[in-house]
Amino acid sequence: MIDDKAMDLGRLIGQATEYQAMRRAEQVLKEDTDTVAKLESIQTLARQIDQLVSQGQMPDDAMTQSYEDAVRALETSVVGQAYVVARANFDKLMARVNQQISAGMEKGATSNIIMLG
Repeated sequence: MIDDKAMDLGRLIGQATEYQAMRRAEQVLKEDTDTVAKLESIQTLARQIDQLVSQGQMPDDAMTQSYEDAVRALETSVVGQAYVVARANFDKLMARVNQQISAGMEKGATSNIIMLG
């Protein structure tokens, strides 16, 4: 029963305008070589920063500035901005979904009625 409900929820999320907008923005982003290069730069810098932090070191000012500049360049590009907005809207949808799931779980945990089917 839970698997069926999860599948239904997934189907509904897949049909949501927020999900569809995010998928379109992802596709446009993947087709824009300049934006892909910006993303790759951000990912490379993020990995380097994570590696330094995991070793107990802090990134130097130049690396931090490079990362911030790369993120800013992505966010100010038309394609990047469209993706950031679409992703934020999808994340808000998923936060609401998760909040409702949690509320349902709490309600189910305190209910004396067992629902089957």
